[in-house]
Amino acid sequence: MKEIDFNLLKEKLPKYPELIDKEEYFNSSVLIPFVKINNDYHLLFEKRAANIRQGGEVSFPGGEFDKEIDKTLLETAIRETIEELGIEKEKINIIGQLGILMIPGVVVNAFIAEVEIGNPAKINFDETEVEKIFTVPVSFFKENPPQTYHINLEAHPFYIDEEGKKIDLLPVEQLKLPPRYSKPWGRFKRKVYVYNFNGEVIWGITAALVKRVVELI
Repeated sequence: MKEIDFNLLKEKLPKYPELIDKEEYFNSSVLIPFVKINNDYHLLFEKRAANIRQGGEVSFPGGEFDKEIDKTLLETAIRETIEELGIEKEKINIIGQLGILMIPGVVVNAFIAEVEIGNPAKINFDETEVEKIFTVPVSFFKENPPQTYHINLEAHPFYIDEEGKKIDLLPVEQLKLPPRYSKPWGRFKRKVYVYNFNGEVIWGITAALVKRVVELI
């Protein structure tokens, strides 16, 4: 290409930095619900039903962005909260977006809201998706920092199928890539945060979001 119209290119650039190839990831949104109980703010959590993805784990309400239904990622967070917890839209007061959390293969868009629910015990949640709900005083997280662990993340150019056959995901030799990429590489370390409240384990993505929002309070 001998000529490039850089003015046109500049016009096409996003106003704010975007995640390149974001559509290749699992794009999800979650709502971080603050509720007031006896003049004390709590965070509202759900324990996922055993028969769904990541069953039995503690999370905030949320789910995958559905381009057929949702116009924005915020709409995803609100829709999923209504579906999972049965909370009326009028009782969800959006404060703003906390940020974007990325883990391998997943993008999580987190939004903060104050939810007017009164007594959490009266929430009519969807039992096909949620086993139970519970709240944790924000003061607990302020006074109890999470435990911190580390895991190693590796890139694997192949896998072994059920019959013991090696399946190449990246044909290193055929593509004439450096031989070092013919075996797992990387070993990047990632922090994993864990909270334990009355026997309920809050960890991973959810704990990372809790940690961040509590830092801002």
